[in-house]
Amino acid sequence: MFILLCKLFFAFFYLILFLTSFIQEKWVNLPKEEIKGRRDFLTKISLGLTAIPFSSLIYGMVKTAFDFKLHTIHYSNSKIPKSFDGFKIVQISDIHTGSLHNSHQLEKAIEVILKQKADLIVFTGDLVNNTSDEAIYFIDILKSIKAPYGVFSILGNHDYGDYYNWPNEEEKRKDFEQMIQIHKSLDWNLLRNESVIIKKDNEQFTLIGVENWGANLHFKKYGDLSKALEGIDKESFQILLSHDPSHWNKEVLTKYPSIDLTLSGHTHGFQFGIEIPGFIKWSPSKYIYPHWAGMYRRKHQNLYVNRGLGCLGYMGRIGIKPEITLIQLHKS
Repeated sequence: MFILLCKLFFAFFYLILFLTSFIQEKWVNLPKEEIKGRRDFLTKISLGLTAIPFSSLIYGMVKTAFDFKLHTIHYSNSKIPKSFDGFKIVQISDIHTGSLHNSHQLEKAIEVILKQKADLIVFTGDLVNNTSDEAIYFIDILKSIKAPYGVFSILGNHDYGDYYNWPNEEEKRKDFEQMIQIHKSLDWNLLRNESVIIKKDNEQFTLIGVENWGANLHFKKYGDLSKALEGIDKESFQILLSHDPSHWNKEVLTKYPSIDLTLSGHTHGFQFGIEIPGFIKWSPSKYIYPHWAGMYRRKHQNLYVNRGLGCLGYMGRIGIKPEITLIQLHKS
């Protein structure tokens, strides 16, 4: 993505140079005094315009990257048990601890998370960038994320060590084992192709978690949704945690109609785009992931895509703020 942004910047820069040359050609027969005045004006305009992309990149790194935004979603479904009417779930995703410089940035996000007083907290993958060691420094601060009904997590494509050049398979295996242990150290209930029952006042709903499964052929498919659904009550209200939103379109919708709400992350909203509620919602991410941010619905099934908490590649965000999602359940 950083490479793409650089290309956009230089494309814009060369466009300004082209326009400058084109206009100067039209000034050939003008008096010298008038040409000089127009050239000075055009130079100032050109410098100002070319500064816009550069200043945006810097602003996105210094300010927007850690300007956490709370998105509140009211989700209604007749299958939600009466006891869970008003039940609050906080979703966070894509922390990418390998991109964090210190714990202060994370502490600010956790303050917002805990302020919501959620009943349940879910993390939808990508704790690290490449190796599990990246998360060790942040264990103590991440352990402060707690909720009455627990914290549940899944793995994202970056949590398997697939993007690191390991000396051998044994080292990769040890790193993955450490990743599993880190989730335990955080008191997070890691769901690996399995489900749990969330109970309240003799009523319940099913929370399902799968390992990473994406439609993109470059991502290994660790997820096994059929295994995760074994033995569950098909009539119960079901929430699925699946890191990659393409899983919803390619498999959930076509094979598993009993899943009511899927929570994903992964896209980061490309960390670049324009969002003005009620007017425009655009990001280059849409050309790769049709479902890239926010709520989507197909018949009776819903998908919510979290824009991510951290950064990857370009260490900033332009127009797409890091997200903390508060989902409140309502029995319709």
